[in-house]
Amino acid sequence: MKLIKKITFIIIFLFININAFGAVSGVVDNFQVTQRIATGVVFNPDGTKMYISGMSQNRVYEFDLTTGFDISTATRNSNECNHQPKDEDVVDLRLNSDGTKLFIVGSENNIILEYSLTTAYDVSTCSYENTFFSGDGLDPRSMAFNTNGTKLFIYDQTGNYSVKQYSLNSAYNLTNATLEKQYTGTASETLKEIEQFAQGMAFSADGTKMYLTGDKEDNVVEFTLSTPFDLSNVTKEGGYSVAGEITKMSGIAFSADGLKMFITDFSNGASDKDVTEFDLTCGFGVIKCIDPTANKDDVASVESQSEGAKKLIQHTTYPVLNRMEWLRRNSGRINLTNQNIKFQFNNEMLNALSSSLIPLYFSNDNSNESNYQNSNWSFWSEGSISIGKTGDSSNSSFKNINTSGITLGADKKGEDNIMRGIALRFGSDDVDVGDLGSALDMSSFSLTFYESRPTGEERFIDHLLGLSFINSDLINNSGSQSTNGDRYGEQLYGSLSLRDTFSKDKLNFSPKLKISYGITHLGTYTETGSTGLNLKFDDQYIGNFTSSLGTSLDNTYDLKIGAFIPYFDFEYYADMSPSSQQKFSYTSNGESFTLKNINNSTHNIMSSIGFDFISENGLSLMTKYSRDQATQNKNDSFVIALDYKNSQKSSYAMTIQDTSAKLSHNKELNDFKINIDSHYDFFKDDPEYGLYVEISNTN
Repeated sequence: MKLIKKITFIIIFLFININAFGAVSGVVDNFQVTQRIATGVVFNPDGTKMYISGMSQNRVYEFDLTTGFDISTATRNSNECNHQPKDEDVVDLRLNSDGTKLFIVGSENNIILEYSLTTAYDVSTCSYENTFFSGDGLDPRSMAFNTNGTKLFIYDQTGNYSVKQYSLNSAYNLTNATLEKQYTGTASETLKEIEQFAQGMAFSADGTKMYLTGDKEDNVVEFTLSTPFDLSNVTKEGGYSVAGEITKMSGIAFSADGLKMFITDFSNGASDKDVTEFDLTCGFGVIKCIDPTANKDDVASVESQSEGAKKLIQHTTYPVLNRMEWLRRNSGRINLTNQNIKFQFNNEMLNALSSSLIPLYFSNDNSNESNYQNSNWSFWSEGSISIGKTGDSSNSSFKNINTSGITLGADKKGEDNIMRGIALRFGSDDVDVGDLGSALDMSSFSLTFYESRPTGEERFIDHLLGLSFINSDLINNSGSQSTNGDRYGEQLYGSLSLRDTFSKDKLNFSPKLKISYGITHLGTYTETGSTGLNLKFDDQYIGNFTSSLGTSLDNTYDLKIGAFIPYFDFEYYADMSPSSQQKFSYTSNGESFTLKNINNSTHNIMSSIGFDFISENGLSLMTKYSRDQATQNKNDSFVIALDYKNSQKSSYAMTIQDTSAKLSHNKELNDFKINIDSHYDFFKDDPEYGLYVEISNTN
């Protein structure tokens, strides 16, 4: 019977008003509230409790649902909140985010009442707290909050009707609510003309859709807000008629994922339709599905993946280029961080690479310069922290970007006087998108091979090739609902740099030209967490091509304890990368979208200042602060690199297993052998630390 009713309903509306049909697939169920007359309806977050307000009821009633948001499983429990002493006729109700406050819209006295709930979501524990808007000349018919309760919206029936937006000093605190703006419709069509009699109001989870109900043609009218929970720019999308199903439409509510819509009927003659449940084909899509390409947070989330992939090339290549420039500044020195270092991996493939490409011990204590240049390896490391922000635009929300990474490398000068090396980088990017909590957490592992080839006394060609593996955790927060995704990718990249040096005494001036290139593949993935809002993303390919022109200036000061080398870098680079696009679709109905022209082409100026310190006892320190500035974004980064050369009787070792790193120091002192080990899990949210000391006799 229910199926026949559903099919009949669909056929009628296909013929009567096909434009108004939108994304509603039909009526699922009706539920009778025997206590009459239903006006407002609201649910707890998982839909296992339903609350009904009404005219001349004196109470808010609570119902239990065996299946969340399925009113066919609803049964009345004994919990109720008596509001008769304050206002007998209630037209709407709301709960705060944790269910400890109940707000009631009273139409008898045109007020909003606040009750506290001693037990969350249990209206039998209600206790009156306060009355708001009494005597303010409003005729409130419905109310709503934004996601965090700092904004209040009231559907006011005075005059030509309006939706009023208030700012609150603290979450869900209506005291001293400040009117910010209001929406009254357009010059050609007021809200009163649209609805005729004001009733219910609701918002989508992300605040980009607003829904109003009224008596005129029994329409649920959908509006789009260009900015979430902001009435500055509102567009009417159309109305969906419930005529034939509901006699007098009143309150409106949605399931958490937006795939179900609930309408209350306050007509006295309603026998079995006090609450009607509708199915939607996509989350909150009464007239139109939410368009992700028009949602600034969704666009920013896609852009952040593209930007992150391109920035990864920069963050991976810069430490290697820094190393080659450091070698140039210190080319006359023998002790280029010559020390014992050992790599071990629990992965057999990486072990094979380390065995063939990186000697277990890079150096010994031989001080012969010729032997050093032709047979010894030098080890280096660089850690970096980068903090940046990309401002919002007309299409995209702002992004806060935090990047950190550690690079471990080794290089050796061959008989052909060419310096060749290998570098490993472990990186982490955290990007916060917009105000609703969307985020990107990207971790990466990069392997780079590099070469610095002299073409003259002070002229070099530096080039590198590398491969990165990317793993991204994505959160797309739509206010009260969020979706999650895991995405994997691979990246090939390279860089070619030409630099020359002009010297006078100890002052060096080095102009340089650089080209960086790469291709990134991000795999397909499907979001989970909110059925009506989940999206499936297709593969995405991101090209990268940048060219830069810059210069470096450094000077050397010899001190008693070593050498101090301050330097300044200036670089202009143009991002000429080709545009990319991202295709995605709703998992609920397959409706597809394409975000085109994802092109972060920019003209950037990067300036850096830092210094090298080379001590006589083998300690080397390099620091560098950089500002990367473009029209819409900026990035600040700080780099510190530390190296230490020790004697043959003192060695260092590093072991890498999965995400854990072990640092060891072994030293012989007189007749004693001292071993110190430490452990650190660098990708763990709460890393464990450990320090182990062992002292033994060498005899």
